[in-house]
Amino acid sequence: MTTVWPWLSIVGLGAFHGINPAMGWLFAVALGLHRQSRRTVWLSLAPIAVGHAISAALTLVVVVTFGAVLEPHHFRLVAALLILSVAAYGVLYGHRPRVRVGMRAGMAGLGLWSFLMATSHGAGLMLVPAVLSLCVADRAGDLATASSLPIALAAVAVHGAAMLAVVAVVAIAVFEWLGLAALRSAWINFDRLWTVALSATGIVLLVQ
Repeated sequence: MTTVWPWLSIVGLGAFHGINPAMGWLFAVALGLHRQSRRTVWLSLAPIAVGHAISAALTLVVVVTFGAVLEPHHFRLVAALLILSVAAYGVLYGHRPRVRVGMRAGMAGLGLWSFLMATSHGAGLMLVPAVLSLCVADRAGDLATASSLPIALAAVAVHGAAMLAVVAVVAIAVFEWLGLAALRSAWINFDRLWTVALSATGIVLLVQ
């Protein structure tokens, strides 16, 4: 079960990221409605998922690389402080988009937008506790880069698949049945939930 729970948390975070409109489904729906095309909604899912996955993968590669050369306790402390700093920034300034993409955006532009949004929100950082628990090489908690990178990339793949599945379901449901107007009466402030999730992630690293 010690290896099952990290994978379940990775899947759960994928679902959470997929539900968050800032991670892409809202843009896919808006693009589809603007072009009056269900096909556009489906096509938009690929660059959204790829951009998110690249951001998470780069984050985890950096984490694993530094984790292999730092003392485990110090590394967890640094990682926790970094994550809590991102959460604090969200509290102080909010998660404002860092890049503008219009309704004429191509697939490359949409992928870049997804990458930048995931990076600015610290999406990959949320995976750090689960991935670190999977990458432990021995009882001392040391990380071996050669063996940890494949695990980290596998975690990105599982996380990305879960996110893509949820994004697809939500985007199609809103496009086909709900419409953007219905969201005005059923909107959830995901920025606050995201900040809480980041804070919880940092705290988990601190107490491990």
